Amino acid sequence: MKMQLGEIAKALGADAAGNDDVVITGVAFDSRQMPANGLFVPLEGARDGHDFVASAIANGAKAALWKKGHPGKPDHFPVVEVDDTLAALQCLAKYYLDKVNPTVVGITGSNGKTTTKDMVAAVLSKRFNVYKTQENFNNEIGVPMTILAMKPSTEILVLEMGMDRPGQLHHLSGLVRPDVCVITMIGEAHIEFFGTRDKIADAKMEITDFLKEDGEFIYNGDEPLLQKRAAKLTQHKATFGFSSTDTISARSFRSYKHHASFVTSSSSQKFSIPMIGKHNVSNALAAIEVGHHFGEKDDQIASALSHFTPTANRMQWKKGDVGEDIMDDVYNSNPTAVKAVLTSFGQVVVPKDGRRIAVLGDMLELGAASAKLHESLASSLDPQVIAQVYLYGHDMKYLADALQSKYSPDQLHYYEKENMDRMIDDLKNDVRQHDIVVLKASHGMHLERVLERLL
Repeated sequence: MKMQLGEIAKALGADAAGNDDVVITGVAFDSRQMPANGLFVPLEGARDGHDFVASAIANGAKAALWKKGHPGKPDHFPVVEVDDTLAALQCLAKYYLDKVNPTVVGITGSNGKTTTKDMVAAVLSKRFNVYKTQENFNNEIGVPMTILAMKPSTEILVLEMGMDRPGQLHHLSGLVRPDVCVITMIGEAHIEFFGTRDKIADAKMEITDFLKEDGEFIYNGDEPLLQKRAAKLTQHKATFGFSSTDTISARSFRSYKHHASFVTSSSSQKFSIPMIGKHNVSNALAAIEVGHHFGEKDDQIASALSHFTPTANRMQWKKGDVGEDIMDDVYNSNPTAVKAVLTSFGQVVVPKDGRRIAVLGDMLELGAASAKLHESLASSLDPQVIAQVYLYGHDMKYLADALQSKYSPDQLHYYEKENMDRMIDDLKNDVRQHDIVVLKASHGMHLERVLERLL
């Protein structure tokens, strides 16, 4: 973005206090990450962002938003006073979005939204100027920050949109007014706050609340909870999945160590993605259907998907320090995702003297259902397939108990949360050159520390 402070103030219905000509070329809410000529947005949360305006100025801020009446307003520094700084950030994002006027693709889902976002952006970048959500900036702060970071030349904006409470996607949908909406799947993520998958589905469908009348809703056609809700929409709809009734479905699916291949029901084109697992093929199908919406040809889509770069810590293979192969998937976790990863991991071929080793940490935000949902993972673990299991965290004790009838004591290893270092030491002493290891947990369990030690 590039705007004078006077234009920003006008967009917010505020006044620039005589600093109209100050040029702003970026926005930040973290004073440590100020871009040159940046606008500092002090947000009020666990820490009050207004306390860091001096740091923002020292790091290059040229102006700031400021909550009316908040003490400590800096002297001799341009500020735009607003009633609510977060609301103002969102309002400015909406103004800039309308100004640039890209086509907007909004993507949500209990699992797969980040990978699908990366795939969609890769597919559409063949012919269009595309900007996508960086990392997982997908909430009421991240979405407006993503919008304000796009270049004026952006033709298609691919937005990952997350939620952990009812109404959140309704608000984000109203902010971005998408041309295309994608729901990857409905799982148990955040079930602590919703209680049932039905309520999760209702909340995910909020992404379509402001879908443009001539827009398209692309969703997982193998999910009955989405089928019945999608029927109420008047916009064009398309489905993806593994059923013959889907608009596009996968056939001849094969998963290898570093990639998966498949063909689709819509053509004879062979597709290959640099990720494994049926669930990632599902994400690719969603991206293919988005590509079809924009008129992309299958050969070009296949080329894009074969070379796309996934966001870090999502089923990426890395080499450990004794030669073992490590599947890094430590960013997030829920029962549906873990079962999918374990299934895919169990299909990877290992040398005769190699073993599959699973390292699993707690799945967070499962509420009263946590014990039962952790226990449910036992059906996805077989000692003939995954030889060693390392479990870490308070609720993984439920899975450890459930596995005692399947795994011998020398195959099953459980550690309380304060014993990560001991688990790492035991794991490092156990792992061999030709083993393959998968790391999967909610981000709050910090299995990236295990990864660092193994590398």
